[in-house]
Amino acid sequence: MSQLTEVCETLKLTLKQQNITYKTLAQRLKMSEANIKRMFSLKQFSLARLEEICTVAGIGLSDLFLLVENQKKKLIQLTAEQEQELIDDTKLFLVAACVRDGWSFDEIIHHYQIDQFECVQLMAKLDRLKIIQLLPNNQYKMLISQNFHWLPNGPLEKYMEKNGIEKFMASSFTDENSFRFYIRGTYSQTSISIIERKLNQLKKELALLNQEDALLPLENRQHVGLLLAMRPWEMPQFKVLRRS
Repeated sequence: MSQLTEVCETLKLTLKQQNITYKTLAQRLKMSEANIKRMFSLKQFSLARLEEICTVAGIGLSDLFLLVENQKKKLIQLTAEQEQELIDDTKLFLVAACVRDGWSFDEIIHHYQIDQFECVQLMAKLDRLKIIQLLPNNQYKMLISQNFHWLPNGPLEKYMEKNGIEKFMASSFTDENSFRFYIRGTYSQTSISIIERKLNQLKKELALLNQEDALLPLENRQHVGLLLAMRPWEMPQFKVLRRS
């Protein structure tokens, strides 16, 4: 992710946390909402304009850059031992998934069969694993980056292959908010690189949306799974017809 993109995404999240919409920002800066959206979409800010937006958000330019740097310091990957400890304890894994999605302590114990004392213990384990920083009154600070990913062929990936992906795909995908497509083609390396870049960008945008939506009430959100996959591959029934 480029530095300008990092600044832009951090600024959007900061505005979101302050409940400042594009419309509100446009009014405060005496600009049209369309121009505000275009500015964020194109990531084109003059330094003076960036400072004005920070002022509306109640922070200084230096505060914004510090927020960007703090985001970089967050974990993007766990160790194999940390991943294994998560999947060895289903409730620990569950609470880790909940805090990743921004659930509060009360929301976790209300929706799942985990009592208050047990949830405190589980969150303390996550604190020890450096996944969260446990704060007073059962609050926490997330230490996982937006760009977090599993270890290739690590415990989490193997666990999800066995217990998650197969069950996830066992659906007709015809219900509301469900979608499935399969596409094949014969692409040049240049095109494959473009596809990879776009998929990586989508992954980052999805992580950011999840972080932004964590500020909404839980009743306004729902669990969603999204699987993207790409590899060199030919359908077996085609492959057997190839000439030697």
